[in-house]
Amino acid sequence: MGHSSDRDISGTAVEPKGAAGSHIEQTSSNLEANINLEAKLKNPLDGLSRTELLSRVETFCAEKDLTEHLPLFRKGALIAQSPDNYASISGPEALDEEEKAVLLKEVEHKWRLPARLFLTIATCSIGAAVQGWDQTGTNGANIFFPEYYGIGGDTAREKLLVGLINAGPYIGSAFIGCWLSDPINNWIGRRGVIFVSGHFCLWPVIGSAFCHTWPQQLACRLLMGIGMGVKASTVPIYAAENSPASIRGALVMSWREYSRVFLTSNTSDEDANTLPEMWTAFGIFLGTAFNLAVFHTSHNVNWRLMLGAPFIPAVPLVLLIYLCPESPRWLMKKNRYPEAWKSMIKLRNHPIQVARDMFYIHSQLEVEHQLLAGSNYAQRFVELFTIPRVRRATLAAFTVMIAQQMCGINIIAFYSTTIFKESGSSEVQALLASFGFGIVNWVFAFPAFWTIDTFGRRSLLLFTFPQMMWTLLAAGLCTLMDMGTARTGLVALFVFLFAAFYSPGEGPVPFTYSAEVFPLSHREVGMGFAVATCLFWASVLGITFPFLLDSLGTVGAFGLYAGFNLVAFIAIFLFVPETKQKTLEELDYVFAVKTSKFMSYQCTKALPWFIKRWVFWQRNAKLEPLYEFDRVKEAERERRAEAERRAEETGTVTSTGTNLDEKKGLSHVNAPNA
Repeated sequence: MGHSSDRDISGTAVEPKGAAGSHIEQTSSNLEANINLEAKLKNPLDGLSRTELLSRVETFCAEKDLTEHLPLFRKGALIAQSPDNYASISGPEALDEEEKAVLLKEVEHKWRLPARLFLTIATCSIGAAVQGWDQTGTNGANIFFPEYYGIGGDTAREKLLVGLINAGPYIGSAFIGCWLSDPINNWIGRRGVIFVSGHFCLWPVIGSAFCHTWPQQLACRLLMGIGMGVKASTVPIYAAENSPASIRGALVMSWREYSRVFLTSNTSDEDANTLPEMWTAFGIFLGTAFNLAVFHTSHNVNWRLMLGAPFIPAVPLVLLIYLCPESPRWLMKKNRYPEAWKSMIKLRNHPIQVARDMFYIHSQLEVEHQLLAGSNYAQRFVELFTIPRVRRATLAAFTVMIAQQMCGINIIAFYSTTIFKESGSSEVQALLASFGFGIVNWVFAFPAFWTIDTFGRRSLLLFTFPQMMWTLLAAGLCTLMDMGTARTGLVALFVFLFAAFYSPGEGPVPFTYSAEVFPLSHREVGMGFAVATCLFWASVLGITFPFLLDSLGTVGAFGLYAGFNLVAFIAIFLFVPETKQKTLEELDYVFAVKTSKFMSYQCTKALPWFIKRWVFWQRNAKLEPLYEFDRVKEAERERRAEAERRAEETGTVTSTGTNLDEKKGLSHVNAPNA
């Protein structure tokens, strides 16, 4: 596919779109064939004649025991094939005025949704808050429970045991929870999984408040981690599968970025980009607030309350999930279509929407079955490292995931109270500073709604990592000051600044990036590997940090993580391509470029251009594009700019059909008799 003489699978000549001046490396015959199938997923009904489409509808209704809804499915299939042209459907399938009004309202008032759908999304948001609160239970308790359990000394063993207890949830998630999610979902469905995992986030959490030895506490936190891993892998899927395409991205962006993996392809690129862990950050905020609130209770009780309190949001999660309908998509995958209809009718405003969405999902499931046929989960896992295009995506996803741990955010989330106390704060001041961290972490998650698709993934990472590096280094250096309010305030200030840079940058990017870089055939296994990588290294850092803090002191530990930020910055610069607003086809070309060529381009082209443009302010400096499709886009932008410039000078119509008056909002067709 490297030159204009190359041909695609169908034999049609194609233009070069990979790295300029080089052939795109062939990867795998199966992967090549999957490109067409993935493109078909955008609209599997596109290109079908009306006769063929309606014939498929009749077969579908007969096979799935839905013949009583056949007239609706005939209409729904035509709408799904061409969503913008529903008003022009003619013949027996022509829509009545009520159906047209429903579809119009869906566009003009997209948030007018059934109450049951809002309940479902609220329940999923509670699940995210559980996730965040679970992570911060030990934050405040860290300054109390080690002494009670007899592991509060200065030996390496005691420090590592404290770290092991803190890292317990991540260990349980990385090694068990994440990998159990898929088979359990297959057996008992989305609601059943959320119900069961909710109990793992309920009873072990309560049990942790009554533990008398550190092995008991560790066991409770490992069990909690299993529930966290299963729930974190299921709740966003459930939210995405139940949501209509028009608001799916906005609804599931409140959860972690895992959800991007499971968004069906009828979602726009902008909507599909799920954003930061909004409700997870809110859960962290609630956890730090509760830790502060219970501080003045007895020292034999307050830390137990801190550890046990995360059960609170798990109660409504377990109770509300069975008031929510099962995922229609999951029911359809199990060939339970009549039940899927009953479920979908609770999630949409009108039966015409149900028929449209069900037939569309059915058509997508057929294509996905073709896409995954002939391979199994283990084979696709091996291909993460053997197929060059997929291997490069795996490297990029691994880089951004491990970078999230190298930046130090989970160390702050787990140990901020300990860090502030070690830097000279009193216990209540340390808890108050941790509460401030929780607020900043949550509030600065909001800008990610705008930043992630405005600046791009790679650009955000390359900007925020240097900022996180210097803020951590500054926080550490401030601990060298004399004891006093100024020292405590400055350490807190720089930790807050660190969180402010993290939340709109490295917070949302890793999960969003990892979910979009893999081809659809390898997306589930690729994302599973990426998430497990992230959680595994989070557990490693959680275990080792108390030892590092004791050995290096606050300034040394912060300095070390500042260095890790620098290493992560270099790795991102060398191994992580930009993916913002790239199509499936463009992503295949991006990751077909050899890693060595990408690294060479960044060092010999991109870096010198950046220095010329932003250090020496040479405005005429130009960056030569790496990818051929970027060259085409740039040439098109220049052509349009030149056409518009000439149009402004002459008042003539540009090639895009816009003249000077129209650009000013004074169209010539707005007369009363037009």
